Amino acid sequence: MFDVRACADQDEYGRAIGAIGQYFNPPPTEEFLERWVKMLPHERMHAAFEDGQIVGGAGAFPFELSVPGGSLPCAGVTAVGVHPTHRRRGVLRTMMDAQLRDVHERGEPIAALWASEETIYGRFGYGIASWAGELSVPHEWDAFAEPGASVGTTRFVTPEEARELFPPVYDAVRRERPGMMSRNEVWWEDRHLRQEERESDAPRRFVVLELDGEPLAYAIYRTHFSFDGGSASSRLVVREALGATPQATAAIWRFLLDVDWMGSVEVYLAPPDHPLFLLLATPRRMRYRMGDGLWVRVVDLPAALAGRTYGEGGPLVLEVRDAVCEWNDGRWKLDGGTCERTDDEPDLALDVSALGSAYLGAVSFRQLREAGRIEETKPGAIERADALFAWRPLPWCLEIF
Repeated sequence: MFDVRACADQDEYGRAIGAIGQYFNPPPTEEFLERWVKMLPHERMHAAFEDGQIVGGAGAFPFELSVPGGSLPCAGVTAVGVHPTHRRRGVLRTMMDAQLRDVHERGEPIAALWASEETIYGRFGYGIASWAGELSVPHEWDAFAEPGASVGTTRFVTPEEARELFPPVYDAVRRERPGMMSRNEVWWEDRHLRQEERESDAPRRFVVLELDGEPLAYAIYRTHFSFDGGSASSRLVVREALGATPQATAAIWRFLLDVDWMGSVEVYLAPPDHPLFLLLATPRRMRYRMGDGLWVRVVDLPAALAGRTYGEGGPLVLEVRDAVCEWNDGRWKLDGGTCERTDDEPDLALDVSALGSAYLGAVSFRQLREAGRIEETKPGAIERADALFAWRPLPWCLEIF
């Protein structure tokens, strides 16, 4: 048996994070741990003990996640690892159970994570809830289909200026896009504005697009310089490029694509409905490789379902199976934005992981049925469920946490 509890001090905290940190090179430094504890406090880092020794760890950032039509408290699961000496002995399952119960007690209706291995977290009720891909635009094919009118002016800014100018733009996009996490000042500073200390890392560049002194868009990027046969073949790698309006979004991307000496512009974690797919005149020349993005776990089912906005339709009765969070198990009636237990006959029967996939609106119930993930127990229920849960724009999480 393993004893799982929250870390009591910085020593336990470091050893718990070391359970995943040992797989990286180099392992976490003391300076790293001192920064991380400001975003992930001791009480949100669980450790698994055997005979007094820490053999596993699992953390959860406290933040809010944008959901269709709103925002909810969310546990951002991270730093999950088990010592290789204790693999396949139930350590992970014990930690996941303890963590989900802690999340429930804290009143966070949902949890979310990026899966290092996609076969792991479905066992604990997580479902793929968004898609993200690697996108690369060759310089010779970066013309826009429509030139568009010029919007505002761009300028480089310091990290200190970016701290004031960038968050309002991010928050404006977040109000429209599900899947985006809230960011406090510490998160902005450590995760996005702080320059890497290794000399081998290219510096981050910060650019703002303004109109009449108001920020409308921003970009954070790096350039990786190289020559190929005497010609510049450098890469511009975009960390983030967001605009508060479609025109501002197009303008900031036009700036990035026009930077001299770049052979290509690349962005990671781009959603399938990224604006570049229709901005570019020759989108088939752009390379895009899509994979799974954010995974979502419904922890408090009635609170999670009542916390988002729906389309027309309903009521809908769901029979949900949840082997971990037993309080979710059973039949639930979704009607007019409320969710309550019911004895009515179900319209759909599904595992909580399938509900997590559908929750943000990226995965349809029809897709889940075709994959054998849900059962339609009443004719027409799939269409009604899709009318309720569908959402545009698609969910998008811009960063791995």
